[in-house]
Amino acid sequence: MALNIFITGGASGIGYGIAESLASEGHHLIIADINLDAAESAAQKLKDEGHSAQAIEVNVCDAKQVAALPEKLGDVKVDVLINNAGIQHVSKIEDFPPEKWQQLINIMLVGPALLTQAFLPGMREKDFGRIINIGSIHSLVASPFKSAYVAAKHGLLGFAKTIALETGDCNVTINTVCPAYVKTPLVEKQIADQARENGISEEEVINEIMLKPMPKKAFITFEELGATTKFLMSDGARNITGQTMVLDGGWVAR
Repeated sequence: MALNIFITGGASGIGYGIAESLASEGHHLIIADINLDAAESAAQKLKDEGHSAQAIEVNVCDAKQVAALPEKLGDVKVDVLINNAGIQHVSKIEDFPPEKWQQLINIMLVGPALLTQAFLPGMREKDFGRIINIGSIHSLVASPFKSAYVAAKHGLLGFAKTIALETGDCNVTINTVCPAYVKTPLVEKQIADQARENGISEEEVINEIMLKPMPKKAFITFEELGATTKFLMSDGARNITGQTMVLDGGWVAR
């Protein structure tokens, strides 16, 4: 069955990687991004590949914008919400700009709550819905210089558990997918930032900070994230809710 999938931050990185994977299954992708040009470009790329897609502009921190989304989408009813939008800022807490700390929390924790609030009534009406948060290994462990990111990603787990309890009366699930490092533009920037903060080379950041905790010693791929998302959308996962799906190469087994 083809589903309508709304994915935030879908114009690039993990968001686009998952979108491409799901589009290949015949689903309709709604690429949502704060940058409309980027969203339209991503949606057009999917359409050029023979897939079904559309673009929409949204600032996930803007409560009024988010609340207006169901009406703005009209006849396109969202079956699957993927809360993926995110940014990173690497800094010691003493030097962390307060407005940047707030921005990270707003995008990665408040945003998913607002979007869930917007689309959950429609899911209840159809008695079907899947909410999938893109968390991180940092939903489970911490790294220095990432206090806002770690706090936001930890918060997603508590949010998902709460909404799982609130949706026990219908065929709606909410889960959080937590990958270790994925080679995206966001991570590429982190490598440079971490090298600066730690006074080491970028190669040392990759080997000693990013991959060292992982017994598998490998970046997580878009294909793995897409496959996990497909499973969580399936009927076979209808009783998996409020859970944390960890793709970490064995990181937290230590």
